[in-house]
Amino acid sequence: MKREALLEAMKNAVLGKSYDLSVAFVSSARMKELNRTYRQINKPTDILSFPLSKKEGEIYICISEAKKEAKKFDRKINNFISFLFIHGLVHLKGFDHGSTMESIEARFRKKFGV
Repeated sequence: MKREALLEAMKNAVLGKSYDLSVAFVSSARMKELNRTYRQINKPTDILSFPLSKKEGEIYICISEAKKEAKKFDRKINNFISFLFIHGLVHLKGFDHGSTMESIEARFRKKFGV
């Protein structure tokens, strides 16, 4: 399955087909700026998700930061991007870090072989 089709299938599975999602792949500098502005953390991160309403949101992914993190978890970059994307989707669904979120993520990772 091509990357775009896979991300679309993941989005539909987690958030539904009617959810309007924007996904942007951004530089480390842009991610640092976003993280500083919205989370008051002055460094780049691998993913940020922003719910705009119950039916729309945005996900920003920084490939260079994701590559660094993928190595820490001994994952290939494409697998790690899918892992991050599911994480961002579950945040957009309204969940915060914790055991409930982890179990939801695990279910979707299993479904998509991540």
